Amino acid sequence: MRQAARTTLVLALLLSALGCDSHLEQTDGGGVVLSVSDFDALPTVVSVSDARVAGVTIGSITLTSIPRDIDGDTSNLMNVEMQSYEVTFTRGDGGTRVPPPLVRNIFGVTPVSGTQVYENLPVMLSDQINTVPLKDLFLENGGFDKETDRTSIILNLSLRFFGRSIAGEAVDTTPVRFTVEFVP
Repeated sequence: MRQAARTTLVLALLLSALGCDSHLEQTDGGGVVLSVSDFDALPTVVSVSDARVAGVTIGSITLTSIPRDIDGDTSNLMNVEMQSYEVTFTRGDGGTRVPPPLVRNIFGVTPVSGTQVYENLPVMLSDQINTVPLKDLFLENGGFDKETDRTSIILNLSLRFFGRSIAGEAVDTTPVRFTVEFVP
């Protein structure tokens, strides 16, 4: 009898621990899926000389909030308050050096079954442009990548948005990826 009680207690503790798993809470998304549904004026070739002054931006990007249960009820508690976005970088040309990630706070509300549009969203600022490998492309630094000996650098950018539903559930987008070639 005592063994059965212990086994039941251990099973109950395991089930309660699984029920409180923070990963499960994060993937719930407050009943909505947040998606990057459109973007315009995506840069494909950027001069580091120009970017040094103005940074690199995406002309327009649209986020859409889609209810997980399309036939279910929705409420304002499913609206997503946007909190931040992150841009990370990998090389597309065989090099290994990359700029540091860009993480910025962002504001706005993406309503359930609605959209939020951001205009001229920065995806690179001076922290990314004025560091290796991109600073190698400045003419005063030689105008070529010191790692690959090329006069251009190809970077893959990965962009992801983060928010929280009004009900308090974490929501984020699947990363959107695109490639930019940087030249002197």
